Amino acid sequence: MIRSLKIGSVELPNNLILAPMAGVTDLPFRLLCREQGAGLLCMEMVSAKAIYYRNRNTEALLTIHEQEPPVSLQLFGSDADIISEMAKQIEERPFSILDLNMGCPVPKVTGNGEGSALMKDPKLVEEIVRKTVRAIRKPVTVKIRKGFDEGHINAVEIAKIAEANGASAVAVHGRTREQYYSGKADWDIIRQVKEAVRIPVIGNGDVVSPETAEAMLQETGCDGIMIGRGAQGNPWLFRQILHWMETGEKEEKPTIEEIKTMILRHARLLEEYKGTYTGIREMRKHVAWYTAGCPGSAKLRARMNEVESFSQLEDLIQRL
Repeated sequence: MIRSLKIGSVELPNNLILAPMAGVTDLPFRLLCREQGAGLLCMEMVSAKAIYYRNRNTEALLTIHEQEPPVSLQLFGSDADIISEMAKQIEERPFSILDLNMGCPVPKVTGNGEGSALMKDPKLVEEIVRKTVRAIRKPVTVKIRKGFDEGHINAVEIAKIAEANGASAVAVHGRTREQYYSGKADWDIIRQVKEAVRIPVIGNGDVVSPETAEAMLQETGCDGIMIGRGAQGNPWLFRQILHWMETGEKEEKPTIEEIKTMILRHARLLEEYKGTYTGIREMRKHVAWYTAGCPGSAKLRARMNEVESFSQLEDLIQRL
């Protein structure tokens, strides 16, 4: 069921949420998902230490377009004082919700005791959430996984800690850190968390279609749906789910012409915000996602790796 969702003081227009994905949910992609109906946009995760040390590359990650809100800014780190202080320092920026990353599985993050490694230290989780909630007025949410590995399934415990220390919502990815993104997401753990806490619970994992979105809501009772990899190369997914939930009818998949138009629009936005060199190179992975399953897509991907300008991209896409 599509409904509005309230997270703390923030009212979302619907309960479909774009997941934070490093290297994917940058400003251009978020704008496209907003246009397709996403109720909340989540930014790429930002290192609290990088803000503390005034890292030059961090400013681009913190940039928010006036058309984006409501938008969630996600911090990661393992030092409760630095996270809470940096949250306070950036609070005047135009994000609506501050999210704490306790789910990232990448070794260079978990190796520092950050991301999903925090789930191994409930006391530290408690300190981080408590200090951050006290430091700012905006709602604070927490994104977690099922657990660190199959021997340590503690999503329910961590969610209860988050709630007890003032978090306004918790998002649960139904995989352990060990699984990364492989295998099937365990939606039952999302149901267990939903039954254990009173704050909104957002389900994450394996929502790739209107049918899977509806199934997650029915099977878990979750309040919101977080969509990650299902939206890669498919920002239309938000519109398709909304249409399905509102009418009970399946919307036609985008035509080749719509796909071509979206690719070029996406590339223009990337070029505008990141310059031609970076923007066009970053577009390569997006083109692979947009065209997956299209006739001749393998050949197109090979050619795309040679493209270095918007005009070259345009020529290539028009042949699709």
